[in-house]
Amino acid sequence: MSLTFRRLYSSSSATSIASQFLSKSQSPQTQTQLLDANQLQRFSATLSRTELARALPKNGTPLPACYHLAYFTPAQVEEELGWDGTDTTFNPPRPFTRRMWAGGELEWVGGENNTLKVGQEVTETTKLVSAEGKKTRAGEEMVVVGVEKKYENEHGVALIDRRNWIFRPEITTPQTPASKPIEVPLPEGKHVRDFLQTPVTLFRFSALTFNAHKIHYNREWCREVEGHRDLVVHGPLNLINMVNFWRDVRGGDIFPKKITYRATSPLYAGEKYRVVMDEEENNVTAVKIVDSYGNTSMVGKIESV
Repeated sequence: MSLTFRRLYSSSSATSIASQFLSKSQSPQTQTQLLDANQLQRFSATLSRTELARALPKNGTPLPACYHLAYFTPAQVEEELGWDGTDTTFNPPRPFTRRMWAGGELEWVGGENNTLKVGQEVTETTKLVSAEGKKTRAGEEMVVVGVEKKYENEHGVALIDRRNWIFRPEITTPQTPASKPIEVPLPEGKHVRDFLQTPVTLFRFSALTFNAHKIHYNREWCREVEGHRDLVVHGPLNLINMVNFWRDVRGGDIFPKKITYRATSPLYAGEKYRVVMDEEENNVTAVKIVDSYGNTSMVGKIESV
C-alpha cells in the first residue's frame, strides 16, 4: 500500500491541546431529520432483526433502543474528513487525530410516553462538554473528548446520548500487523449470545451510519497502516447487539431507562465473540462482551424502568 505520511507539526502536550480545544469550542450544532421507515428497515436487515426488516415499518413504529444511531449521520464532504476517513466535526487539533469510540451513557429522559418513532421530525443538538489530556497504559498521550447529543421531538427531549471519543496521535510510520492470539474457551454466563461479524455486515453498518472510518472496511489500511490484524467491528454495533440481547431476554418492545458502557479492546471481523449477561439486580443488568482470546471488549450496565 503506497502511502505518504504526514509530519506532526505540534509538540504541545495532550493536556495543553485539550485545554485550548475546549476553550475555543464551537456553539452547539443542530440538525433536524425525519425518522423515515426505509432507514429503519435497512438498519434492521443489517442487524438481522427480521421483525422490522421484512416489511416497511409503519409511521408510529418506535425506534428500538439505540437505533437512533442510524440517523443524524455526519454530513461532511470527503475533503473535510480525516486522513483515516473519520468525521472531524469535534476533533482536537493535530497531532491528535486518530479517533476511537471509547464509551458513553444513554438516558431515555422522555420515558415510555415519549420515545422516538418513525414519521417524527426530530432535532438533534450536539455540544462539546469535555476535553482532557491523558495517557495510555503504555504512556502514549491522548485526548479524551466528550460530547452530548439531545434528541427532541414534538413532545420534548426524548433521549440524551453522551459519547466519549479517544484521540490518539496520527500515524507517521506504518505499524506491523498484529498476530492472532491463541484461542481460549468463551466464558459461560446466565445468558449468552455468540456473534461473528462479516465484512458485509461491517460495510452495511458503515454505509447506513455514513461512517467512512477506514478501519471498518479497508483491510489494507487496517493491516498495513494501523497494525490491526483485520477489519475492526464498530463500537456502536457492539452496543446495539448488547441492548438487543437484553431486549430479547426481557421480552417485548421495552426501553431501558439508562445505559452506561465502555469499550476496552477491539473486536475483528471473522472472529467469534460472546455477549455475557447477568440476571437483573436492583433494576440493573450487567453485561459484557468477551472475545475468543480471553479479552473483555466492552462492559456495560443497563438500567430498567
